[in-house]
Amino acid sequence: QVQLVESGGDLVQAGGSLRLSCAASGVIFNLVTMGWYRQAPGKQRELVARIFSGGRSLYVDSVKGRFTISRDNAKNTVYLQMNSLKPEDTAVYYCNRFPSLDYWGQGTQVTVSS
Repeated sequence: QVQLVESGGDLVQAGGSLRLSCAASGVIFNLVTMGWYRQAPGKQRELVARIFSGGRSLYVDSVKGRFTISRDNAKNTVYLQMNSLKPEDTAVYYCNRFPSLDYWGQGTQVTVSS
């Protein structure tokens, strides 16, 4: 049974930083590409970063240079370090495999105030 538990979201001021964590179970974690997705109010969920099993990472243009995705295969955990946050980063953030599974965790709310 797949479980994805996201944490670390908070209310921060623009320019601030947050580190999100996602603990995964029920997947062969070290063999799969993992991603961080976000969904802002009234918008579709979008992939913002993904990390391949070997450690290579890719980012959507809007977060390049500000967000860093990483993984700890021993802990079945993926992280998203978010720096220089902007109000447009406000969203619920989710982790999932890439391509995503039908199952989604509860997400973690990130709110960036201007």
